[in-house]
Amino acid sequence: MDNKIHAVVIIGTGFGGLSAAISLRKKGINDFLMLERRSFAGGTWLQNTYPGAAVDVYSPLYSLSGHPYPWSHLFAKQNEIAAYTLDIIKQHSLNELIQLNKTVKEAKWENDFWRITLSNNEQVLSKIVINATGPLSTPVVPEFANIDKFKGAHFHCNDWQHNVDLGNKTVAIIGSGASAVQIIPAIVKKVKELHVVQRTPHWILPRPDLSIPIFLRNFFALAPIYNLIRWLAYWLLELRVIAFKYSETLLNLVGKRPALRHLKRQVKSHKLREKLTPEFIIGCKRILISNTYYPALQRVNCTLHDSHDHIVEFTAKGIRFEKSGEINLDVVIFATGYNAVDAMISYSVIGKNGRKLSCQWQEYPRAYLGTSMPNFPNYFVVTGPNTGIGHTSAIFVIESQLTYIMHCIHEIIGNKALAIEPSEIAESEYTTMIHREMSKTVWSYGQCTSWYQNAQGKVIAMFPGFTFTFLRMCKAFKPHHHIIKR
Repeated sequence: MDNKIHAVVIIGTGFGGLSAAISLRKKGINDFLMLERRSFAGGTWLQNTYPGAAVDVYSPLYSLSGHPYPWSHLFAKQNEIAAYTLDIIKQHSLNELIQLNKTVKEAKWENDFWRITLSNNEQVLSKIVINATGPLSTPVVPEFANIDKFKGAHFHCNDWQHNVDLGNKTVAIIGSGASAVQIIPAIVKKVKELHVVQRTPHWILPRPDLSIPIFLRNFFALAPIYNLIRWLAYWLLELRVIAFKYSETLLNLVGKRPALRHLKRQVKSHKLREKLTPEFIIGCKRILISNTYYPALQRVNCTLHDSHDHIVEFTAKGIRFEKSGEINLDVVIFATGYNAVDAMISYSVIGKNGRKLSCQWQEYPRAYLGTSMPNFPNYFVVTGPNTGIGHTSAIFVIESQLTYIMHCIHEIIGNKALAIEPSEIAESEYTTMIHREMSKTVWSYGQCTSWYQNAQGKVIAMFPGFTFTFLRMCKAFKPHHHIIKR
């Protein structure tokens, strides 16, 4: 073990970790490490390489502020976002600070520093920890009966097996959410048969994607033009909060009606439309965007298994369905999502007086500004509880959180404080406000079960308001809301 106590350790190298590193550099803080559990840096857009992967927020907005990029599409594809991510790492010379294959097993507070233990029992010491592992990093595969009996290839789409050839194969994809809606159109033409297993249908809107001509890409990447585009895109999307929170009538007008028109225009079969029409209020689950999903489902080699034809069990050769019986399969792909709330932090975190974060979060995850917790000094969570959004770029929220985190770090490094944490009263008042406001949103009253909720049904993933409100709260650092040890 290196006995040096670093100023900051960042866990994770996705957009959250990179934003944290850039913010530290801007403050003149260079004594930090970035720990990455994978064999490569870059986070979700380097990990998720499944066919069809693309962002569902306008590319100029889904980028770090101050880092323009000559995007080729209005909605960037995975390979381009990956290239952008690596470009940022190179621009800021972060490779020298990133340590790969470093899986954190435990972070423990020891009076005035954190002792971070890795899976190989190596230890790293740090004054401050910024957890940036991200909410969509723990894939989930449901416990299907006899799943271990299946002899064919099977994997979660988060860990796409590119060595498995799907050409002329009989394939099942389990799930019909955001990843599946992208994967299905991308693979349906190459497989022999595709069986889509849908638990519940999703609301889908058209995808207004555009290819940006080469001669315009560099022009749009000029800082003044880029910032103007980002500003326009931000306010266009931010207005959606009015529908999500304040007006079900508006939600139906700008959401449900266009979604139903899209479904009717692309799916002529009344029977299939019934299977694809959700029963919950639009917005309760993530609204998807696609121009190619519905056409893919109607190809002759594609079969949709809805909740009336659910999976009974896996067999050695495939899956037995309730109505369709046993179907032989070569490959099964799980597009079954992530544990985004109850497994928000995948390692053990032990704070003051041996307090475990898992115990403090036993009822549900909660944090002051979704970022810091009482009893856990100098520990910050990027994309923590109730920081998600369903209408705009997550990067805006990440950068807002880092405004608050940098205020706290200034107290520690600039003002020589030993430790900082929110008071229990401040965190409790903030959390009470969050869930009071949440009751007014479609995520709460929308009559669905979604990954926005924890096991008890409490909405933990989303922030119930405008992101500019969140930014304002993060900027207005309140020392009296904190316990500062000097």
